[in-house]
Amino acid sequence: MDLGLRDKVTIVAASSKGLGRAVAEEFAREGARVVMCSRDEAAIRAAAEGVQRKTSADVQWTVADVGTAEGCQKLVKTAVDKFGTIDILISNAGGPPPGRFDDLDDAAWQKAVGITLFSAVRLTRLVLPHMRKAGGGSIVYMTSTTVRQPTQYLNLILSNAIRAAVQGMAKTLSSDLAKDGVRVNCVQPGRIFTERIEQLDSDTAKRQNTTPDAIRAHYEKTVIPMGRYGKPEEFAAAVVFLASPKASYITGTSLQVDGGMLMSMF
Repeated sequence: MDLGLRDKVTIVAASSKGLGRAVAEEFAREGARVVMCSRDEAAIRAAAEGVQRKTSADVQWTVADVGTAEGCQKLVKTAVDKFGTIDILISNAGGPPPGRFDDLDDAAWQKAVGITLFSAVRLTRLVLPHMRKAGGGSIVYMTSTTVRQPTQYLNLILSNAIRAAVQGMAKTLSSDLAKDGVRVNCVQPGRIFTERIEQLDSDTAKRQNTTPDAIRAHYEKTVIPMGRYGKPEEFAAAVVFLASPKASYITGTSLQVDGGMLMSMF
């Protein structure tokens, strides 16, 4: 299926590895013009060059920390300077670290808000003038299934709380921006096999005095109906479709990509 993404200028934030990298590559496969970023110059250079080799797409990259105002500005400026406009924003940021409530001070909360919430706020604010000028656009926020069903085992209170704020903002914006032709949606990954999930499984295993393989086996046998962790490219395919013109009547929704893990109806 042609998703209608050829030459669409697409920002994928925090895209040197994991889900961000997979999403950037999937957009590139569809012929989009992709702008990638990371705080790590060596990592983002390697990721962008890898995506370009695999897809022959027009891939640009910059070193930018989207947890800062300066980083968000640099990322958007890179896209506009190179391509003149922005059609699609994939708002992504490294997940807040695990931690128990009693162990997290104000600084930890403020840092997590800066990375997870304010990156979404700032990037959205910066791309909207370009989308409005172009007559429309698409914004997708990468959040988590814990927005709908917070987990009690992973000590992810920062992620659970702050990603819910992103979700609330997205729902409000979907109504506010519809008149401008800008669609706003969220995609919620479940257990998608990435370095972050590997680390979370390892941390859980240490707390429970078991092994990461045992943690994964528990999820696959008793928690995930499809019986396995997802692949980054499976998640990426969902993001790319939702951002594409083929999803032109979809806004204000949250798409779970979790193998049926969440049992809630709404």
